[in-house]
Amino acid sequence: MAPIELKELKDQLQELLERGFIRLSVSPWGAQVLFVKKKDGSMRLCIDYRELNKITIRNCYPLPRIDDLFDQLQGAMHFFKIDLRSGYNQLRVKEQDISKTAFRTRYGHYEFLVMPFGLTNAPAEKLYAKFSMCEFWLSSVAFLGHIVSAEGITMDPAKVEAITKWPRMTSVTEVRSFLGLAGYYRRFVKVSHVWPYP
Repeated sequence: MAPIELKELKDQLQELLERGFIRLSVSPWGAQVLFVKKKDGSMRLCIDYRELNKITIRNCYPLPRIDDLFDQLQGAMHFFKIDLRSGYNQLRVKEQDISKTAFRTRYGHYEFLVMPFGLTNAPAEKLYAKFSMCEFWLSSVAFLGHIVSAEGITMDPAKVEAITKWPRMTSVTEVRSFLGLAGYYRRFVKVSHVWPYP
């Protein structure tokens, strides 16, 4: 980790300890820690629970497809944005599962007492809204990279700009990345049967 990330890690660990969200751990489990930059420029502490998630039995109800969500919004006139206050941190982890949430840092080995972000089957229920960040009765709303309004669904202009100003690709990975983003908007492309050639 970079020095600025180490300082941020120390600060966030201290805050999580003070709020009673984590405690020191002696668990044999120990996921890695990393940071992801938020839209506002601040850093979000993330725990890499991929190995734990691989052995977790998943809940059996499917997530809705994006197209199905858009179909449900057809005809809607007013929209709401709801921001959850510390999201998963509102839910306690069962005592027998606390040790599985353990993570290792330079500053110690910790485990979560509340639901951390990133676990398979982390429920999205019984959560409370952060009303200062909520917006009500909007005529349009940004949703999953699209703008949804009473007139219909359009591409997010920021995403269109990213596609049109995409730098020249020099590797297969860059081509795949571009095709993934561009393909996400294929419903808006009039000639969608054209295949990309080098």
